[in-house]
Amino acid sequence: MNWWLESVQQPNLEAKQQAEQHQLQLTKPTGALGDLEQIAITLASLQSNAHPQVNYPWITVFAGDHGVVEENISAYPQAVTRQMLQNFTTGGAAISVIAKYHQARLQVIDCGTVGEAYEYVGVERHCIRAGTANFAKQVAMNAEECRAALELGKKSVDTAKADGADIYIAGEMGIGNTCSASALACLLLNDTAEQLTGVGTGIGADQLRHKIEVIEQAIERHYQHVIGDAFKTLSAVGGLEIAAITGAYIRCAQIGLPVIVDGFISSVAALCAVRMNPKVRAWMLFGHQSAEYGHRRILQELNAEPILKMNLRLGEGSGAAAALALVKMACVLHNQMATFAQAAVSGDKIE
Repeated sequence: MNWWLESVQQPNLEAKQQAEQHQLQLTKPTGALGDLEQIAITLASLQSNAHPQVNYPWITVFAGDHGVVEENISAYPQAVTRQMLQNFTTGGAAISVIAKYHQARLQVIDCGTVGEAYEYVGVERHCIRAGTANFAKQVAMNAEECRAALELGKKSVDTAKADGADIYIAGEMGIGNTCSASALACLLLNDTAEQLTGVGTGIGADQLRHKIEVIEQAIERHYQHVIGDAFKTLSAVGGLEIAAITGAYIRCAQIGLPVIVDGFISSVAALCAVRMNPKVRAWMLFGHQSAEYGHRRILQELNAEPILKMNLRLGEGSGAAAALALVKMACVLHNQMATFAQAAVSGDKIE
């Protein structure tokens, strides 16, 4: 039943070594392209190809509502979650624009939002439940609901792989989900709410203090029951969309599909995925360090070097998709630059 515990693919060390040797032959000083070189080398190991390419990026936005919004922890009403679903599919959202720019497939999955039944063209509706429960008062979801959300992520990745995707980005949408992500991070890291809670949608100082208090209340309520168990922690304070992203990351590692992780919420899902199956970490590139307070701490825990630092805090997968441009560039440079031999340039250093 616990499919997420199954083994993951191993990065190809031979392809990595071949890529490293190729980099040494390119017409530039050794290491002169810095992180662009390392991105290409890492991707070579994940694609088992000394000449990695990104031809078909896949982006999935998972959406879900959060019962904790009744605690007044967001600057926006819960209805915005549902409204943004249509914005994603009609091309008006930031991730929609970036996906079109990259010619990426954009999948939108409703894991469980609040409201009447609807039909939005392009939105895949899988209403596990109409938003999570208020985790300040009870568990956000029961075990079966959490499993169902993990399964949504798994199915998304299987679909992407079957369609030929060569890199995967997960985005999220859900009013209240920074509160959920902060609570989840606190319990996974045994850190305080003050260390891991930020302004999210842009709340003021008073509302931020209240948000921290709500998270502290949740930690006190759930700590004894969930400590040391990532699945129980995810069920207790996570979101349906956060659980789906967690499942997606684990499945990517199991079938060998590289991931670009987005911002704070996605990185907390990544941390949860790694706690559930530690070898998943090898399949992750990290798109950016967001402006959301606490993201740096999560990246440190994951030993992650973000590609971008641009003060982004939108979510949706937008930061990871912005970083995709540099991942593509890293591959193009790796594959198309001339070697010293091809360009008849001396590669010997003067001692």
